Amino acid sequence: MRHGYGVGTVVRAAAVVAAAVLISGCSSGDSAQDKAWQAEYCDKLGSWQHEVRARTANVESAGNAALYAAKKLDKAGLEHGGTRILDDTVNAIGGDTGAEERAVSYCDSAGYETSVDSAS
Repeated sequence: MRHGYGVGTVVRAAAVVAAAVLISGCSSGDSAQDKAWQAEYCDKLGSWQHEVRARTANVESAGNAALYAAKKLDKAGLEHGGTRILDDTVNAIGGDTGAEERAVSYCDSAGYETSVDSAS
């Protein structure tokens, strides 16, 4: 009894494997929910930066919103390159420009560089 596989079977199997790899999202490990949380964080961080630079009365509430968004990222483990985004956010809001730079860098690496300003 012969159990050979034809060229068509091999090609179809390769196509199925390739499709499975593409569907699994190997280009980025972040789900749609993860990306939404990252976008929210970077938007909130950018809003806080704007409030600080404009010296408005909304600095505290904007800082709290950024902290809340950072807590979501921390809880979900959505940190890049060994960063501690919650710690960096707390410290940035406290006036640490190095921490602000790391938080901005996080947004840059997540693809949300237009949501934030470079740290000053």
